[in-house]
Amino acid sequence: MKPDNYVHKIEDFRKHKDHYFGSHQDSPIPSEQREKFKGLEYFPVDPQFHVLAKMTELEKKEKLEMQASDGAKIEYIRWVKFTFKIGDNEVVLNGYKSDPHDDHIFVPFRDATSGKETYGAGRYLEVEHHEHNTGEWILDFNMAYNPYCSYSPHFSCPLTPPENWLDIPIRAGEKVPKELE
Repeated sequence: MKPDNYVHKIEDFRKHKDHYFGSHQDSPIPSEQREKFKGLEYFPVDPQFHVLAKMTELEKKEKLEMQASDGAKIEYIRWVKFTFKIGDNEVVLNGYKSDPHDDHIFVPFRDATSGKETYGAGRYLEVEHHEHNTGEWILDFNMAYNPYCSYSPHFSCPLTPPENWLDIPIRAGEKVPKELE
């Protein structure tokens, strides 16, 4: 995909998401605040954060209990490891499944922007199974999003486990939600 088409695709997705958050009954934005909602804050789309990652399925799939924002525990299975480069940095993130039969892989992460430019508890990526799996998958951090609990305490969200805390900044995707005025 050409860079201009890629940027347009991400910007179009963001526009639709902002509309959904501002108007849909299932939006995480509290209903009394939707009228004032002007849209989410995002980093500019940056193709360098659309990365090719080597995916290694783990032979031993261990269960992991993730702490949730409401204090509950949510069980996941550590399913894969993604290895990739951001600039000169070699990066490793684990991917999880809550259901072994689901094709989606959940990749929560924190980075050097967490608690400053982005939500302190981390952000999420969702990765889907590719038909022509060569062991390399696309991780698109321009699609990184905040958990719903960042918008309302009525939601409970898994907190990023320490094994997915990165020392480098990932200035892509959603920024920390501004106060809804």
